[in-house]
Amino acid sequence: MSSFTDTPDGFRSGFVSFVGRPNTGKSTLTNALVGEKIAIMADQPETTRHPIRGILNTENAQLVLVDTPGVHRPRTLLGERLNDVVKDTFQDVDLIGLTVPADEKIGPGDRYILEKIRESKPNTPIVGIVTKLDKASKDQVGERLIELHEMLGSDSEVVPVSATEQIQLDVLTRVLTDHLPEGPRFYPEGHTTDEDIETRISELIREEALRGLRDELPHSVAVQIDEMHPDPERPDRVKIYAVMYLERPGQKRIIEGPGGRRLSGIVHRARQQIIELVGQNVFLDLRIKVLKNWQQDPKHLGRLGF
Repeated sequence: MSSFTDTPDGFRSGFVSFVGRPNTGKSTLTNALVGEKIAIMADQPETTRHPIRGILNTENAQLVLVDTPGVHRPRTLLGERLNDVVKDTFQDVDLIGLTVPADEKIGPGDRYILEKIRESKPNTPIVGIVTKLDKASKDQVGERLIELHEMLGSDSEVVPVSATEQIQLDVLTRVLTDHLPEGPRFYPEGHTTDEDIETRISELIREEALRGLRDELPHSVAVQIDEMHPDPERPDRVKIYAVMYLERPGQKRIIEGPGGRRLSGIVHRARQQIIELVGQNVFLDLRIKVLKNWQQDPKHLGRLGF
């Protein structure tokens, strides 16, 4: 493994933030570029709760990808804090990738985000990224490219991609790299994220809890790891005790499902993903607690890390 300073002439490095409305494919894109699951993916907007750093290493560059929560007009204190997280994140980046899905017209939400970026980072270059090519017709893609060019300015670069089908990811990597300053690596070459393991595990559990729920309660789900340690009786196994926080007793019934079957499925699927992540057998204990209206309570938000 090369050292941080052992980089060829002309090596480029920097922080790249994907910003966009909720559910525009930012997490899927981060995972596809890094080649490993860093950010959780679910069908609901506002799935990402904090900036996730995925690290993309190429021969001539290191791109630190910051996947932020989707920017939206907030309805809760949690929503306000997520928007603040995004603003703080793009204070420190070298380049912003503005994501717009190919199958949806550009609207006021996208313009609001661009306005906020230009207010707080007027000199940071912006690359337009049209995501979800696989979900749209050629005509729709063409319309989006024209709309995004008009919105960003005629000299801007706009790249259409499909993260799920791995289309044009090499082109996007090249365009992003071209906009970065010359500099050394920030992380060793084999590094793919700076997320700590407990955060990644709690996010995997939350992803499984959200699977198939649509709009019923995505924003009300938070997961924390209480304890994680090797199993004294079985050295090949790690024991994980996690708590899922919800806002109302009715939500607990939805998560548990008839006869507790839905909750069993969540534990089973999350355990499979965690085994893959930690590379050993896992015992997962998941309890549910109701924290009334935690999204609106500063004390509860602090306790849950927001």
